[in-house]
Amino acid sequence: MRARITKTIQSYLLIFYFLLMSSLNTNAQNTTISGYLPDHNTFVGIEVKDGLIERINTIAPAKQNESKIYVAPGLIDTQVNGYASISFNREGLTGEKIEGLTRAMWREGVTTFFPTIITNPSELIRENLKILTLALKNNPRLSNSIPGYFLEGPYISPIDGFRGAHAKEWVRLPDWEEFSGFYQAAEGKIIQVGVAPEINGAMAFIKKCRDLGIGISLAHHNATADQVEEAVKLGARVSTHLGNGCANTIHRHDNPIWPQLSNDLLTPSIIADGHHLRREELRVFFKVKGPENLMLVSDATELAGMPPGTYSWNGKEVIMTEDGMLKYPAQNVLAGASFPVKTGVKNMMGMADCSLEESLMMATATPAKVYNLDDRGMLKEGLRADMILFTIEEGEIVIQQTILGGEVVYQRD
Repeated sequence: MRARITKTIQSYLLIFYFLLMSSLNTNAQNTTISGYLPDHNTFVGIEVKDGLIERINTIAPAKQNESKIYVAPGLIDTQVNGYASISFNREGLTGEKIEGLTRAMWREGVTTFFPTIITNPSELIRENLKILTLALKNNPRLSNSIPGYFLEGPYISPIDGFRGAHAKEWVRLPDWEEFSGFYQAAEGKIIQVGVAPEINGAMAFIKKCRDLGIGISLAHHNATADQVEEAVKLGARVSTHLGNGCANTIHRHDNPIWPQLSNDLLTPSIIADGHHLRREELRVFFKVKGPENLMLVSDATELAGMPPGTYSWNGKEVIMTEDGMLKYPAQNVLAGASFPVKTGVKNMMGMADCSLEESLMMATATPAKVYNLDDRGMLKEGLRADMILFTIEEGEIVIQQTILGGEVVYQRD
């Protein structure tokens, strides 16, 4: 018993030491962050100056102990519908709510995320894009975490199953005039649009978006292999939550999964929350694409973190189960996710046999590469000092500190 207590005290002292070393001044832009790299062996001191990584030094840790604090790039989540009871898809969005949601993201180790606007009436989409854009103008720290937005819909498949939990009454064909209004409301900050390539007008819409430099993801669709190939030729580069947003029963050969998985120019995003995809699917996707061409997303909704029960969400009745699954019983499909992206990092290690380095890459360097976020996503001299310090406790990733542009924006109590 005494040995166990001594070991526990040593662990807490080590954690205290690392936090002290990395947070002598939580508002300082010039400091040194110390921790183990995700390879488990290399201990580094990362010198930060004026919000950037100035130098990375390999050093000897002050103490050898089983407990480790790791340092890694801040997580990047490119599909966040909402979180902590706040939604980007409801009326009443405010700058204060956006700031509250962003702070919740920081607590989970996410330093960059894309607010995701889904299928809704045109007026609501425009209004919430305006509110988001004004909030970013008024708060530089928000704009540091939010480089732009993901418009998932409304130009998707209207077919049950493939539509997922998107409201059928608001699904429609691509309308360039309408989309131009969205783009203007966002002041050009729409980074990606999710489109079903098989619907009328989709290919012309994809080409126009690419001409504007807007990324295209194939989302909530039932496209044939030829349609997927044509969309990729026109510039589509991402498959949104591959393996989901599809009917429960599909043809074993002719379905939208195989042509996307086999196309080397498409980088799929996946939801590795333990509900959306099974272990064998995660393993196959990882083996085919590898960590350089696969992205982890949360697809979190405003119900993330809420207790089990029945809720009204996006005009529908959904159920949060005891194990965190969000179900939309009317269509027998899932209704988004309830876990942060760090859960996907953990699950890829346990379910797909990925290393910590590989799992983190899918939520840092890979999305940064796909979306040309050249100033973040890696621990590299000259890049922005977006970092997380974390421990692994009973298999869970526990965020100790989140650093955005050299500033500590979250500190674990």
